[in-house]
Amino acid sequence: MGNFFGKFFKKRTRSTRQTNESNTIPFRLNLIFLVVGLLFIVLIWKLADLQIIQGNYFKSTVNQTSNYVKYGNVARGKIYDATGKLMVGNENQRAITYTRLPSVSSKDMYQTATKLGDYITVPTNRLTKKQIAEYYLANPENQASAKKKISGAASMSPNQQQKAEINKFIAGKITPVTNDMKNAAAIFNSMSGAYTLSTTYIKYNHVSDREMSLVGEHQSDLPGVEVGSNWVRNYPQGKEVRTVTGSVSSNKSGLPEDRVNSLLAQGYSQNESVGISDLESQYEPVLKGSKSQTQFKVNTSNQIISQVVKYPGQNGDNLQLTINSKFQNDLQKIVRKDQAGGYSTGTYAVVMNPYTGGVIGMAGVDRDPKTNKVTQNDVGVINRPITMGSVVKPAMESGALMKGIITPENSTQTDQPIKNGGGVKSSWFNTNGSHNIQLTAQDALEVSSNSYMMQLAMKEAGFKYVPGADLDMNPSIFETLRNNFKQFGLGVKTGIDLPGESAGIEGPTGFANIGKALDESYGNYDGYTTIQLAQYVATIANGGYRLKPQLVQNIRGINKENKKLGAIKDTIRPKILNQIPMTQSQRNVILQGMYKVVHGTSPYRTGELLNTVKPEIAAKTGTAQTFYDGNQTTTLSLIAMAPAKNPKVVVALAMPNMPAESGRNNGQLATDILNAYWKDVENAPNKRQV
Repeated sequence: MGNFFGKFFKKRTRSTRQTNESNTIPFRLNLIFLVVGLLFIVLIWKLADLQIIQGNYFKSTVNQTSNYVKYGNVARGKIYDATGKLMVGNENQRAITYTRLPSVSSKDMYQTATKLGDYITVPTNRLTKKQIAEYYLANPENQASAKKKISGAASMSPNQQQKAEINKFIAGKITPVTNDMKNAAAIFNSMSGAYTLSTTYIKYNHVSDREMSLVGEHQSDLPGVEVGSNWVRNYPQGKEVRTVTGSVSSNKSGLPEDRVNSLLAQGYSQNESVGISDLESQYEPVLKGSKSQTQFKVNTSNQIISQVVKYPGQNGDNLQLTINSKFQNDLQKIVRKDQAGGYSTGTYAVVMNPYTGGVIGMAGVDRDPKTNKVTQNDVGVINRPITMGSVVKPAMESGALMKGIITPENSTQTDQPIKNGGGVKSSWFNTNGSHNIQLTAQDALEVSSNSYMMQLAMKEAGFKYVPGADLDMNPSIFETLRNNFKQFGLGVKTGIDLPGESAGIEGPTGFANIGKALDESYGNYDGYTTIQLAQYVATIANGGYRLKPQLVQNIRGINKENKKLGAIKDTIRPKILNQIPMTQSQRNVILQGMYKVVHGTSPYRTGELLNTVKPEIAAKTGTAQTFYDGNQTTTLSLIAMAPAKNPKVVVALAMPNMPAESGRNNGQLATDILNAYWKDVENAPNKRQV
């Protein structure tokens, strides 16, 4: 019996356990399913809450903390002379800047300007009463108070109300203006000129240590205000070089008005510095560098919560000029010193390498005959057309040689007064026909015969000269002569790498002016620039290649070790514009004639003063009968190549509206220039180009 119940209970217990275990498994699964289901419900609820209930909030938050990019200015490229001397550099100055953040209101800027005014002092001499009023009324409380003093304000439009409030303020009927108010108003005015995410300079020079410290200490209370730096140009070789290198706009003046739209389209900011003249303008893309880029986020309170420099920026590349700075300084002094009185309107000179077109020096001064004031104007050599006179005669003879009017073996003509239609034109030494002499082409250059050139012009026009008869020439002779001169660069832009070059001045043509064609033949009609004379004489000196003049020879990087000139990135190679189709024997006629101008034996030679210059030179002087304000004057010019054989350098100069007794001034000026060239350039210890 005991065994029976023992077996029974034993079996019963096993069976019950199995049953219980089988019942437990579904319960656990159900519990898991229940928990998972609850989690899904919570997840769905959260997603619904995020997307539907709080969706707009989070979208707004995301938009308000989107990434923005601020661009920062970098140091401008420097300008060096041919020997590696720094001519135009940069000086780093401390500055207080303001970056206008998104969604900044006038009230925000008012508050920031008012606080900042407690820490810095800015100039207020250019501040207008209207600008002070705009600052004061940017505070809503001040505006509400001012509105109460405007009769009929309720019926006015917002613009009319604002105008009335400003007028009331200007009239002094709202509140007294204090010095503190002026200071804050000037700061506010600078801030208002900034576009969103652009940086403007609140104070960019004479920032004191105390001002830097105070702004830095309270920067968290001054949204957008930072302690920074500002680059300004300096001139180690003297500021006079600016008349060639040009100027840069200040942060205060901002972009030039005539180019503001195009520069803004290129990514410039309104108050950014930019080259506004001469080389600074011509090579702006090279000198400006590339801006730094800082990415930042702004929170709902319009405060920067993070910022990361994505690109540090790259300073501008450097220019290495063909100019020798020592010689340039001396050349400027020479042209300023050699001024005459009377109606003289200035002096201009260019010195150039005839085989590269590189300008070694260019200088000019303008003179006001009424006040005797002399102003440095080196670019006057490219934009002051002048009636140059007899310096064109080598080109005139060259044209006749190429057309076969004369030949190297047969070029003799008689110098005689040219009498046509009741008028008389003659050479300076033979005004009445008492010195009629036989002249070859070389002799005609030596004595500067006008008659010889007029006879060439008439033959080129197919006109048979008969003394006393009407000058019945075809007016096409104007075009013939001018096309010949343009081959040498006279009367056409040279292409120099400077803005604002003049092509010259052409007088009227047609049969009514046919007598002027004779004046054209010896340089007493059209106007040319001094740089055109330099290109012209270089073309003669180098064998007939008209080269584009240039001021920049290399674009170079920065040596990171010594911060000076770095590796050459680009070289501006000489550019041939055209070639003169002359034979060597024809060219020799011109070279021999220019040599005789200085070293000939005729008592009428015009360059005798230059025969003491060593090494010896070849040249052509020029004299034109001109007028200033109705008064007769004499314009002097000169072209020269040195040495006469295998020339290394050419000189061109012009001295408009000189007194009649100043006939030798051009020779003296050329002598001084060449002496300075040999001293400063060829014989200088720093002659080697870098």
